Amino acid sequence: MTVTIPAERVDFESRSTRCAAWLTLPAGPGPHPAVVLVHGLGATHDMMLAQYEQHFAAAGIATLAFDYRNTGASDGQPRQHISTSEQCHDVASAIVHLARRPEIDAARIGLWGTSLGGMNVLRVAAERDDVAAAVLQCPIVHGPSAARRLGLRASLRLASAIADDLLRRATRRDRRYVPIVGPPGGFAMVTVEGAEAGWNSTVPPGGRFDNRIVAADAVAMVTTSALRHARDVTAPLLVCVCDRENLMDPGYAVLVARRAPRGVARHYDSDHFDIYHPPLVSGVLADQTAFLQEHLDVRA
Repeated sequence: MTVTIPAERVDFESRSTRCAAWLTLPAGPGPHPAVVLVHGLGATHDMMLAQYEQHFAAAGIATLAFDYRNTGASDGQPRQHISTSEQCHDVASAIVHLARRPEIDAARIGLWGTSLGGMNVLRVAAERDDVAAAVLQCPIVHGPSAARRLGLRASLRLASAIADDLLRRATRRDRRYVPIVGPPGGFAMVTVEGAEAGWNSTVPPGGRFDNRIVAADAVAMVTTSALRHARDVTAPLLVCVCDRENLMDPGYAVLVARRAPRGVARHYDSDHFDIYHPPLVSGVLADQTAFLQEHLDVRA
């Protein structure tokens, strides 16, 4: 897409680790309402986030996008060590960073999370009372359901690598990695039909997706669930459900919307990846923008 609104690099600290971040501001004087853009598993800022930055900023909503610790342009070791609890700290730090900026109205900050970022947003929104609204897009909120989609054979293929990584961690050696995504029947954490092409479809020309994860982290990815947090989300919550979701039973996304006191679900004829692309993305963005404008009190 054509980028017309510039993004400013505004890194922040999260528990002493520098997270690379990009602030995109609407035209006109502030302070502006804002939303933190929270990405999915292994994804970085240059993987499809520009379309959300541009669309929301044009609608009067500032955005802060960032790379999680240990990934992309952010600091942190070991690289590609992916922990949802640590990522939640990064999301919370992003909120604090936004609230301190003079261009931003601290009382009108929301969260937007896609894929695994939806789980992180759900957990953070449940723990804080300063989140004005939250949007979950194709959220992965229940790891055990994702594990069932992956299947027993895929899990068994990773078992030796996970055991090796745990030994390496105990003996303080370099960590063992496994691919995040691969072809059906291949050696990777996610091998469902269409996943490899879907992940690659979010990488821009000339961009790079670091397709690996510390092997032991794969266990946490498929055993962690955020379902119990839904009842504690007091902010208005929009859940964008992909009815043909291929990474998790979409019924769990619907369950989150039902459990949240102010939750609402919108359904789309999409798998986990079509929602990022035309023609579907324009309608999804329109729904999300209307929701955020209402609950972040975006003034004309």
